[in-house]
Amino acid sequence: WLQKHPEKQNQNSGSNVSSGFAWDWESGRTAEFLSGMGVSVLKKDRLGSENTPQELLVAACSPHKRQKVKEKEKDFVIVRRPRLLREAEPGISWDALPDELLLAIFAYLPLSDLLKVSMICKRWHRLSFDESLWQTLDLTSRNLLPGVIGQLLPAGVTVFRCPRSCIGNPLFKTTKPLRVQHMDLSNCTVSVADLQSILCRCERLVNLSLEGLVLSDDIVKSIAKNTSLIRLNLCGCSGFSAEALELMLSSCSMLEELNLSWCDFTATHVKAAVSHVTSKVTQLNLSGYRQNLQISDVKTLVERCPSLVHLDLSDSVMLKPECFQYFHQLLFLQHLCLSRCYQISPAALVELGEIPSLKTLQVFGIVTDSSLQLLKETLPDMKINCSHFTTIARPTVGAKKNHEIWGIKCRLTLRTHSGL
Repeated sequence: WLQKHPEKQNQNSGSNVSSGFAWDWESGRTAEFLSGMGVSVLKKDRLGSENTPQELLVAACSPHKRQKVKEKEKDFVIVRRPRLLREAEPGISWDALPDELLLAIFAYLPLSDLLKVSMICKRWHRLSFDESLWQTLDLTSRNLLPGVIGQLLPAGVTVFRCPRSCIGNPLFKTTKPLRVQHMDLSNCTVSVADLQSILCRCERLVNLSLEGLVLSDDIVKSIAKNTSLIRLNLCGCSGFSAEALELMLSSCSMLEELNLSWCDFTATHVKAAVSHVTSKVTQLNLSGYRQNLQISDVKTLVERCPSLVHLDLSDSVMLKPECFQYFHQLLFLQHLCLSRCYQISPAALVELGEIPSLKTLQVFGIVTDSSLQLLKETLPDMKINCSHFTTIARPTVGAKKNHEIWGIKCRLTLRTHSGL
């Protein structure tokens, strides 16, 4: 059942055995032959494992025939295992694909699958953390275990959306600066020390939101290193001094949108804010300071920031109609918010209609329904009380669920609620 064919010499040159002969093998008698040798038949590997050898060669020489082999070297038997099913299928091995092609494939994977393929082998782990795949990352409302942030952010993340998450110790393994330019950590549960360990590595930030967080002077000084900041949202923040605020505002001279509303500010903080905010700012929110924001502060602010387009001074009960003269000096003012500034009467608001650039006016809590209707009739070209919430420096406006911050869409995001 094994026959020798000299006329087929050298046709099997690709085999793992060098021989001047080729052998035909009748697969029907495989079980009988191997059984006689004490070898059980291997089942075909339908999965085509990459680690399975392509051929199995067995030299079947009994002890009494070994002498005969020495005398006549051509008397030997070759047994070849049937080719695996995968060998009969067209295609090439994953290992044969170049890095560029694998990266192009990985770029289509969602975050959960990308993390899974990173555990396949060393090569796939290296490729799965290539910086080209990690430019935008969304981990909104997640429980991030210690070490997660320290592993993911250095992978090359430039856009990081992570509001309302519980952030464990980052445990960075490198001291190199991060590449993050747009970061939203609003309302996260994170310690001051862990937040500082993140921000001290950020020097390229353009947009930053830390709404609702407890900060420190060191954190504010770390923010000050980001001299290219354009939008900064510190709404509801606390834990830092007026001196640190002054340093930050003096350093971040490129700011266009700044939200300092409802911070734990004293009158000293407020004066530091209006005296050191950059003149380039066009949108500013200083609402929520009740007795701590004075008319003199409005005067200082207007003289320093003549390019203001959107100004929110809501919940400042010390403001009176006398401050309107300063609003008239803002030639580009389009949106003004004076909600709950209770010393301003509805009748006095009519004077604001003389500001030609003014388009919207928010005065919730000042006017009743009847006086609001009269005010709208008096100022027909102005939208009054059309929005309850401010959008100044906010990363996400409204109830958007498209994983965007400041208009930038994040590709990598977890679809299911699970801890990392």
